[in-house]
Amino acid sequence: MEFNNKRIKLGNGIYLNLIQTSKFKSNLLSYYFVRPLKREEVTKNSLVPLVLKRGTEALNTSIQIEKEFEEMYGANYSSAVNKRGERHIIRFTAEWANGEYLNNSELNFKVIDLLRSVIYNPYLEDGVFKKDYVNQEKENHRVRIESKINDKRSYAVNRCIEEMCKYEDFSIYPLGYVEDIDSIDEKNLYEQYIDLLNTSQIEIFYVGNYDDKIESHLISSNKIERENVAEIPRENVVVSVKQKNMINEKLDVNQGKIVIGYRTGIPFEDKLYNGLLIANDILGGGPNSKLFKNVREAESLAYYVSSTIIKYKSIMLVDGGIEFANYHKTVDIINKQLGLLKEGIFTDDDIEISKKSIKTSTESIGDSIFLISEFFLSQIIAKDKRSLEEMISDFNQVTREDIIKAASNITIDTIYFMNSSN
Repeated sequence: MEFNNKRIKLGNGIYLNLIQTSKFKSNLLSYYFVRPLKREEVTKNSLVPLVLKRGTEALNTSIQIEKEFEEMYGANYSSAVNKRGERHIIRFTAEWANGEYLNNSELNFKVIDLLRSVIYNPYLEDGVFKKDYVNQEKENHRVRIESKINDKRSYAVNRCIEEMCKYEDFSIYPLGYVEDIDSIDEKNLYEQYIDLLNTSQIEIFYVGNYDDKIESHLISSNKIERENVAEIPRENVVVSVKQKNMINEKLDVNQGKIVIGYRTGIPFEDKLYNGLLIANDILGGGPNSKLFKNVREAESLAYYVSSTIIKYKSIMLVDGGIEFANYHKTVDIINKQLGLLKEGIFTDDDIEISKKSIKTSTESIGDSIFLISEFFLSQIIAKDKRSLEEMISDFNQVTREDIIKAASNITIDTIYFMNSSN
């Protein structure tokens, strides 16, 4: 599972990451633009990929672009916007069948050039984005943002984070805000796009089989002279909770959603962080967890319940779907289970099951060409040079005392409850 990876600096804040593997019959190329997560630019940044896919200098419509990818043996193009801690990540990816297996070595170069063309050579009118494309994508994006409420579980988690981190950039919604869309036009969006190219940290990942020709082509085609690259400081990790929050939001829903946000105060750089991950897994990581067994199975209080650690902010979230009347009882049992964890009331089997679960999850990264790319990006952001094997080894070193010590740091901060408007 060891990967032969190489990191090459191409310019100020631009890096090419080459991960050599013969495990897959396909190749993957991703461009990650890493920005500070800022309210004033998040909506524009999220809109840029939607406009770029509408046309390039040579291919003026999205249909032409899609057809070109399709004719390259069904090459797949995708883009996405999300956040990692207080970083805004804009991703452009192509995945395609390795041309070497098709006796068509030129295919690899064609896909690389087409993806680069989508990102760097957009279709312009009068030196800016095409007005019609921008207006159409603004409306699509408006619907996209507004529809976040349709997924009630995801919406509840985001609302808890918004309230819990209201004075931190982490509270910013990565797709942006409807109220900012009207002020965007083809000119100021193009200016933001140029700023994004000139000042973002750019991480380029090529995963698959490659030779010297592909490496040289990637290097020569991605060297860009730039002066100023935005500095992104390490997120602040809140250690203590000064005031607990309770948010009771009433919506027209048939099922209650509860999300409890906890501060752990344990940064991912700390050795105790591995103990925190295992503590979280014992508490709410899966069907063997304390929350699943006691809240869902024994008491039949929840349709679902689990806990998650948000790495870059050192936050733990417990979320569940419950009947409205079960709110107080559910909170009491969740608190009780966390209390038992802090007191060390869990078995050696609990520890081994959690270690095995985390090990399986970590190993599965190597089975996905996309997850390999995402893993290495995560390691770069965290300045963590460990391999997957080294991470698993570190998990195996975690002791019962580590788990108890990590759990003892977990402090409740905010409870969000999606209640019925009736």
